Amino acid sequence: MYTAQTGLPSSPAAAIADSDSALYRKVSLRIIPFLFVCYVVSFLDRINIGFAQLQMRQDLGFSDAMYGMGAAVFYVGYVLFEVPSNLLLERFGARKTFVRIMLLWGAASVGMAWVSSPTEFYALRFMLGVFEAGFFPGIVLYLTYWYPAARRASVLSYFFAGVAVAGVLGGLMSGWIMRDMAGVMDLRGWQWMFAIEGAPAIALAVMAHFYLDDKPSEAKWLDRGEKARLAANMADEAPRGAAKHGVAGLLRNPRLYLYSVVYFALTCAALTLSFWMPIMIRDFGVKDVVTISLYTAIPNAIGAVAVILIARLCDRRRQHKQFVAACAIAGAAALSSLALHPADIGVVLGILAVATTVIYSALPIFWAIPTATLPPQARAGGIALISSVGITSGIAGPWAIGQIKTTTGNMDNALYVLSALLVLSAAALLIGLRKR
Repeated sequence: MYTAQTGLPSSPAAAIADSDSALYRKVSLRIIPFLFVCYVVSFLDRINIGFAQLQMRQDLGFSDAMYGMGAAVFYVGYVLFEVPSNLLLERFGARKTFVRIMLLWGAASVGMAWVSSPTEFYALRFMLGVFEAGFFPGIVLYLTYWYPAARRASVLSYFFAGVAVAGVLGGLMSGWIMRDMAGVMDLRGWQWMFAIEGAPAIALAVMAHFYLDDKPSEAKWLDRGEKARLAANMADEAPRGAAKHGVAGLLRNPRLYLYSVVYFALTCAALTLSFWMPIMIRDFGVKDVVTISLYTAIPNAIGAVAVILIARLCDRRRQHKQFVAACAIAGAAALSSLALHPADIGVVLGILAVATTVIYSALPIFWAIPTATLPPQARAGGIALISSVGITSGIAGPWAIGQIKTTTGNMDNALYVLSALLVLSAAALLIGLRKR
């Protein structure tokens, strides 16, 4: 990038690239760490029900199917309110939207500590989905205000690494809280877990009010030239010839539904790992809740690092379609191998680490594809619609797996079906996005 004789940039293009890299480092250091923490907390509050079931299900007398239904109800509320929430973000701004979302989901998560019946369980899980709806697609939309398409997979990888980090924290914190806080103030361990892990969302909502800026043009920590450069980069990467079609044209675009199907398969696999990993490990013969929690942290810790590295490699090569397909197929192979019941716990954890790595890596890389092709004025609705259709896996997946496990006593058939779905989604993506 620099000449040996002068130490100056070797070309105007190189100088611009260096300037942009410094600018995006500044942007990332400002907004990514805070949003990352918020997303980790959101996902932890979503998946801690998987750890709670180690005690909660027995305490309240819930069956596997009943508990799976409760997990699925969250996504009913999530799907119904995801598109409206993203449209409200575009109208009222990210700061107000994120504050509203985090305050309400934090209150609902803490309220889970006082569930005592199936009706209360279903109702609070539904409300948690309603309140959290729009947070992840809101982050995806918000990042399109700051980063061009060529940088989005790397940036989004931090948030999907956050999924793995939430698994690590959930493993380390949830088991300790459930064991060592049991009986304090006459509350069960799982009640303390919901209360302690739900409270940070409320604190982060207050911080977001003072910390976040809606768009680069409103950021006081950027100078006028930096704001102009960000705006120019975003203008250069806007899809050509698509703006006139708007949302109505978007709904007639078959690629919208292709993206939704692929995202459905990927999220179904990811949610299966998040929700059922503690039970997979317990069924292997590990009984202590803290040991189970520590074991779940291992695959998630490996996945957290690998997600970022794979996304960066993909952005450099700009082969997003191929990377998503390869990760989906590798994830299918890993999940299928779990159904073969390996005899060693180390082998099980190794397979779970591979599955976590490739499935979680596929998600940020996937989002670089639709965000690069949606017209700007249809982006809020398009992102939310893809996410809403895809996330219906959260309704079907936990319920179906709960039914299969209740009926057969194991998850083998569910893992085979999920593996086939991943392979089909990879094929659909490769065929549907063929170069003409």
